[in-house]
This record gives sequence, structure tokens and C-alpha cells, in this order.
Amino acid sequence: MAQDIVPIELGLTEGDVVTLWAPRWREDGEEWEAFLGHEDDLYGFPDVAHLVAFIRTAREHDLIDHPAWSLVPELAAPELIPDTDHQFDLVGVPELLAEEPDTWTVGELSDIVAILRALADVCDLDVVREVLDSATGFAMLDQGTLPFSGRDGGRLWTEMSTVVAERWDDVLDAVDDVMTVPDVSEAAVAAAAAELPEPGEDDEDSEPGTAAAKTAGSEDSDDEDEDEEPGFWREVGIDPIRLVMESGDYYTLRCYLDDDPVFLGADGRIDVYDSLADLTAFLVAAAERHEAGEDDGEAERNELAEVSTWTEVLDRATAGELEVEVETDNTYHLIGIAEDLAKGPEGIDPNQLELAVELLTDAADWAEDDSVHDALQSSESLGWLVSFVLRPDPTRMAPSAPYDEEQKSWSALLTDFEKRLDKKSRD
Repeated sequence: MAQDIVPIELGLTEGDVVTLWAPRWREDGEEWEAFLGHEDDLYGFPDVAHLVAFIRTAREHDLIDHPAWSLVPELAAPELIPDTDHQFDLVGVPELLAEEPDTWTVGELSDIVAILRALADVCDLDVVREVLDSATGFAMLDQGTLPFSGRDGGRLWTEMSTVVAERWDDVLDAVDDVMTVPDVSEAAVAAAAAELPEPGEDDEDSEPGTAAAKTAGSEDSDDEDEDEEPGFWREVGIDPIRLVMESGDYYTLRCYLDDDPVFLGADGRIDVYDSLADLTAFLVAAAERHEAGEDDGEAERNELAEVSTWTEVLDRATAGELEVEVETDNTYHLIGIAEDLAKGPEGIDPNQLELAVELLTDAADWAEDDSVHDALQSSESLGWLVSFVLRPDPTRMAPSAPYDEEQKSWSALLTDFEKRLDKKSRD
């Protein structure tokens, strides 16, 4: 994307719209910020094709004097699809505040509030400022989950929930009132649409960790895709996962119950096996014990046994039909991340880091351990670096070298995670 001009998606009352945002920049000693629009109107388009068509044909709007604007009309249409970090579901804020204030909920809410404050400043939306200033918590979201922990944090979260319940329609109405859909040449729209992926393709590719899986899957035949699409493991909601670590490769199982992770194992200890064959052998042995009625206390040794679909896994193992396979986005490469963190943002693979953060966070949540959440707070040096890589925002101050503390903190988290692994041999 052109320097400092970003395609964004806003979830509004009447549906999603796309537009452009130019975060703060300095020119001639003054600081500026802008959205695509003209005078009192904010331009919002029903899809990327209309946005691209406008960009290529319009001659009058508020971004035309931006120092990077000359690059924008030359961009290919797919480059103007908002990425997942720049999709802001304004209408979904009440649902976010109905959730617990975990890292991801607070992060998403923080991003939405930040873009709303930018809209309020650029479009002079006094009611938006008024609503966001009426609860202290809105100003503390960029600090991560720490301000919302404990009894006092719960009060802050409740206060925001109350404000949103009472006044969020005012915020949405204020944005809706300045939103305008300008006329665009249908021929230009058709030309832009021809450059864009088919509906659904861009959504699949934008999801972290799925691009490689999709590419690999495209090499298979349609018949194979049809056979594998439902997938036994997806049907039962349990994922075989692979851990690639310095000490070796390990395999285990994980599922989510009401968004809470549950691993194969118990008491915060994850049972892992050296190979898929060993993991399969464990499941076959568990099925035999179950069939013989010898699995008393199984739920205590294995928390996955409490999952309603666990017996389906055992039944398939009993029938000799169980195949344990790991999907690409359930493979977690934990090697080399500490060394990459030492290089700073440019040396880090965001997909690898995001998956690693997911794994470490899931394991800590399952063990009811707050250490990972605490270390990844944006107020902590490691959390700031990780957040900067995973949720890039040109308005935020970049982390600065050296990154020794960040590397040390990550290594400590990885060491703690490896201590959770209970390495098993074939039954």
C-alpha cells in the first residue's frame, strides 16, 4: 500500500463500507490526518471495486494533496482490499463488551476506539468524542488487559458496557450521517471487479495461517477436496496439533469449549507424543480400555475425555478407522522466534509469531496461568513488540533496538511452555 494511506473497512448499521484512511503525517511543520471524502462528506463504498473505480477516476477529494496520493491510483485492485488489521466492526462493539476482557477482545476494541477518535477529529463528530470520554476505560484500552483485571478493572469494563448500551446508537448515527456514497462510473467498477479475486477467496487468504494450507490443498483433485472438506476431526471439534521445537517434534490434541482451550492432558500438563503413530497408539489403547470398561478416572487423567465428542474418537479407533492428521494451520513452529525477535519487527515472520502466541496463550489459559497475558500486555516491552508486528498501525510508535529484554522475555515464556509438556511414550 502507498506510504501512510491505508484501505479500511467499517462495519456500520447498514452494512460494511470500505474507504481510505491517511493516518497522521507531518507536512510543512504541521500535523495532518484525513479520510477519503470531500468537505463535510466521508466517502464509503459498498465494495472494493467501487472504491478502486473512484480512486482511478475522481479528480476532487480531500486526499488528492496527500504527499503519497500519486501512487494510489497506480495500485492493483487487490492491493486496496482492507486487511484484517484494518477492519473495524463499529456495530459489533456491544457484543465485544459482552465478552470477557481478554487480550484479543481488548485489542479489537482498542483499534475500533482509535479509528473512531480519528473519525471524530477529522469529521468533527462531537457526539463521538462525548461518548468515548464518558467512560474512563475507553482511554485505557491501549494499555492492554491489565487495567481491566481485578475488581476495579471489572468496574471499568462495566462502565463502558453501560455507556455503550445507552449511547452507542448515537455514535453509529453520527458516522452514518457523514457517510456518503459518491457516483462512480459503472464501466470503471466493472474493470476493477475483473481484477479482484472471486468472492470468498480474499477472505480465506486473509486469515492468518490459512494461505499455506489453501495453496497445498489446491494441488489436490476436486474429489479429494470433497472427501476431506468435512474432515472427521473438524466434525468432532478436536484438532490434532504439531509442535516443532528445538527439543523435537511433538503431537497432541486440542479443542475449544465456549472459546476456552482444552488440551490432551490434565492439571495444566499437556500430553505430547513423538509421532502421529504414537498418538494414534494411545488413542487405540484408550479405546480398548473404554470398550472393556476399564477407563474409570479417565476424565481426571485426560480433560478431553469430558468433551462430548471424545467417545466418537474412541469409537472410530475401536473400528480401526481412526487416522490422525495435522492440518497446516495447526502446526506451530517455535524454533528461531527468540532470535528473530532480537532483530526487531523487520526480522519477524508475523504468521509464525501469531501462531506461537496463540499456542502459548491457549496453554496458559488452560492452566489458569496469567503469565503469558501479563508478558504480552502492550505496556510490556515484549507485548509492545508483538502487538506492533501482529497489529501494525502507522500511527503507533515503533519499538526501538536493542531487543534484548524482548528476546529474554519470550525465551522465558517458551521455557515455561516446554515445562508444561508431559512427554509420553507409546502405550
